[in-house]
Amino acid sequence: MIQIGNFFFKYRNWVFIPLYLALFMPSPEILAAEQRYWVMWIGLFITILGQVIRCATIGLAYIERGGKDKKVYASQLVTEGIFNHCRNPLYVGNILKIAGIGILSNSLLYIALFIPGFLFIYQTIVLAEENFLRSKFGHEFDAYCQRTNRWSLRFSGLVATFNNMSFRWQRPVVKENSSIYVWLIGIVLILLFKYPELIDNNAQLRDQLLVVLLPLLTAIYLGIRYLKKSGTLQGL
Repeated sequence: MIQIGNFFFKYRNWVFIPLYLALFMPSPEILAAEQRYWVMWIGLFITILGQVIRCATIGLAYIERGGKDKKVYASQLVTEGIFNHCRNPLYVGNILKIAGIGILSNSLLYIALFIPGFLFIYQTIVLAEENFLRSKFGHEFDAYCQRTNRWSLRFSGLVATFNNMSFRWQRPVVKENSSIYVWLIGIVLILLFKYPELIDNNAQLRDQLLVVLLPLLTAIYLGIRYLKKSGTLQGL
């Protein structure tokens, strides 16, 4: 499993491409048309929750970009912020984002096939990372594992964590810019194409919204990217 995890870690950024494309594959629906609003709201809640967890994690604790030379690597053991309540909050956020998007797409195939595959990939990656961290940090990592869960979030003391630490909004804005951009594009496309009743099945209005929203999101993404490159917006 560790070797499999090392392989997926190397190519982990490519995992999301087929996952997003699969959202638009033909599939049986989770719920029929008259019940789809439940699916929509539940999916939106879960996927937004996942992004909130990621932003909270990044905003509270400085996190080095994972890996070195496409291999599992860490120069220090991060245990502060949300990491004091869960060992893998960023992965938990990703899982919720993808699961929520899958529910939002109302795709039974996506939920039954792609989500379990995604969970397997992340489980192997985490096992590979834990193997590295245990070999490098030894008892310090073992003690950390004893007080935190691998996947579930410990809510006790969470308010104190936010009160005792400074949240830097620049970090998630800079570091999450690309992923949030792709995520929002996916949500817009799903809502407009899979929930046409939201706009009274008006194809012309749908196209007009696409012409406005997609360039707007792209402009925001490019603007943040420019501010980052120019040094105006720092993510440290």
